[in-house]
Amino acid sequence: MNLKQLEYFVRVAELGSFSKAARILDIAQPALSRQVRLLETDLRTVLLQRTGRGVVLTESGKRLFEHSMGILQLISLAREDLEATRDEPTGRIVIALPPSMGRLLTLPLVDGFRESFPKAKLAIVEGLSTHITEWIGTGRVDIGLVLNPEAQEAIEVQPILDEPLCLVSPAGVDSTDHRFAAGTDANACVLFEDLPQYPLVIPERTHAIRKMIEAQAALAGIKLQVAWEVSGVQSILDLVRRGHGHAILTHGAVLTSGLPMAFRTSRIARPQIFSRLFLASSAHKPTTPLMRQSMRMIAELIRRQVSTGNHINS
Repeated sequence: MNLKQLEYFVRVAELGSFSKAARILDIAQPALSRQVRLLETDLRTVLLQRTGRGVVLTESGKRLFEHSMGILQLISLAREDLEATRDEPTGRIVIALPPSMGRLLTLPLVDGFRESFPKAKLAIVEGLSTHITEWIGTGRVDIGLVLNPEAQEAIEVQPILDEPLCLVSPAGVDSTDHRFAAGTDANACVLFEDLPQYPLVIPERTHAIRKMIEAQAALAGIKLQVAWEVSGVQSILDLVRRGHGHAILTHGAVLTSGLPMAFRTSRIARPQIFSRLFLASSAHKPTTPLMRQSMRMIAELIRRQVSTGNHINS
């Protein structure tokens, strides 16, 4: 067993295909298959099960995959640590973004890396906040943006942005409705205790915002009226726009929806509840110069987006 075989095995497992991995690794597929077979022979176990659609990990393969990720991550850190002595960020970094932030931050991140870290390599992946924290814990991702994460010993978080949650309704909702406080759309609000009057389109129970809202509802002794459970922000807004209910999101989610005039947002008051955005990294992995400078770049990009009105979605 050698490091190159582990690298080949991990890439095939991640992509689920020998042909795709061969293209990415720039190696002939027969040579790639031969190296993986040598690894299986050396370990005296089957690591990958071939199917009609590619390959999947066996139970032994899953165990080796976790070990391999840690080994390759340590090798990468060793290289980066040695390169860092040259006073220039180098190496490869994997940054995870929630899907709602991908279209806002991917392009400026790539542009920023090209200008500031010409010798570094950047990979960007997208996933829900719960998945991103798992990826950081297993070493698949170096840093990530997560919304309202639960406390975990393996994850360090740094607050970046707070946005108040709002009740999002179709634009046709009458502003004189007694359930809304008087005022313009910009400063309208709805009391938290009145939320049970609204049929809600909200994410399923494992979603961070759903947990926050239901925890507060339990404290207030009220029960929310859940009409539909949908996790995608854009899908939630589509349902609200078509009159299927109301949503609980940030005002920024509405502004970046593409159709902000189709909705009315009213701040939730007494109490006011915030969606909090954090930068997350591993608590057990050394922080390289590239990671530190990347985190500063991400924080600056978010501040710039907010200052120019491009709010961050929930």
